[in-house]
Amino acid sequence: MPSLVTPTTDEITEKYLKKAIAEINELADEIARAGKGERVPVLGSGHPRADVFLLKYRPQPAEVQEGVAFFGRAGQALRKSLDRLSVDPLAVYGTNVLKFADGGEEECRPFLTRELLIVQPKLVVVMGEEALAFLNGLELPLAAEVAAVIGEIQELTATIDMFYVPDIDGSLDEAPAKTAFWNAFKALGPWWAELPPY
Repeated sequence: MPSLVTPTTDEITEKYLKKAIAEINELADEIARAGKGERVPVLGSGHPRADVFLLKYRPQPAEVQEGVAFFGRAGQALRKSLDRLSVDPLAVYGTNVLKFADGGEEECRPFLTRELLIVQPKLVVVMGEEALAFLNGLELPLAAEVAAVIGEIQELTATIDMFYVPDIDGSLDEAPAKTAFWNAFKALGPWWAELPPY
């Protein structure tokens, strides 16, 4: 009689990671096909099973040029902020609502919904009013509408928290805007510190 071998937690985690990588790659291919070779897609970047999901509304020119979300000034500012908060950057995934510089919301709605379902984050950091309005318009299973309350952790679903911060792209040039963004974003530090270790 064959013996039953129970998979270890590491083996299960590895299988979920491989599945997420395959699904994210498949989604990236679909987004690229939606551009029909005429538009450059801006794809999400980071760990495909991240605890923290960064969401902003529109790609900036540097992101469009490279085809990667949070490339350029916003990405540099976020890396510095994550470092200051001792948040592991390998536990973060970032994306834009709009996947093309000239993209529309309806075209991108199924893409973002799938990204969230693939990554299955524990926290979504929503950057700016447009991104928040879009997130509230998604038909996520059992999702609650979340408010534009700066830096307050709210429940998006039973398994995903959310907090709202100002739009990072609009916060990079003036000192008061940078301060407002940082004062909201730093709520990520205590949330991260309370996560149980793997």
